[in-house]
Amino acid sequence: MFASEIKEYEEALKEYDKTIGTKVAIEDLRVRHEILFSAHSCAIEGNSFTVGDTQELKEKGLGLIPQNKTLFEAFEILDHFKAYEFLLSDTSRPLTESLLKETHKIMMSTTLPYKVPGAVPGEYTDTDMCAGETVFGDHEILISRVPKLLESTQKAIEEKSQHPMVIAARFHGFYEYLHPFRDGNGRIGRLFSNYILQKMGQPMIVIDSKDKPEYLDCLNAIRKENTDEYLIRFFFKTAINKMLQDVKDHKSASIKQMMMNFAF
Repeated sequence: MFASEIKEYEEALKEYDKTIGTKVAIEDLRVRHEILFSAHSCAIEGNSFTVGDTQELKEKGLGLIPQNKTLFEAFEILDHFKAYEFLLSDTSRPLTESLLKETHKIMMSTTLPYKVPGAVPGEYTDTDMCAGETVFGDHEILISRVPKLLESTQKAIEEKSQHPMVIAARFHGFYEYLHPFRDGNGRIGRLFSNYILQKMGQPMIVIDSKDKPEYLDCLNAIRKENTDEYLIRFFFKTAINKMLQDVKDHKSASIKQMMMNFAF
């Protein structure tokens, strides 16, 4: 299964590595991805900051919040930066509950107490959860399954038993099903999927906020149809499109540079 997606992915990755991976500064790629990923991941949850707004916040901090944006949204982005930098700073760490909880604590430290009084950043929910049309099960049973998910995912990473994209997508699907925290599960799930990809030497994935309906449909299919096939294919498609677009943009910029007329 997924043979055609894997082939297409590997072809896109080869072109991406040749065009982007060996030519663009690693730090520039890191900062660019941090901004893109943070903007879109928070936007999926309702944050109104654009990519441009997010870049401005990254560069200028709270000194200049874009017009019509709230301080809450700004802190949501800033804390997402902190969690991203904490988790991706060392990809040698295994997937553990302590790493999961610490990342959640950093990401939700400012906004969770304000949004959900009584909820503690870095601690699992103490009540059953619902989100949109989805009603989750008994929170104690779901939370009890988190260690097994982390353990089995870490084992799959070490054994390289499946393609990295399959492991990252499958983890994400199962994690969102468990929904262990009071808030922030989507952002944490997407961040840890990227952590998995980085641990396995793959480019990170950005789920564009405009693709939210398809993304949620894929997650809902896990419950309704008992399959994560749609989510895995969505991850492949998203990653492939992102790599090809980056290659296209880089080549287009290079052509424009060659055509510049420096006559005064």
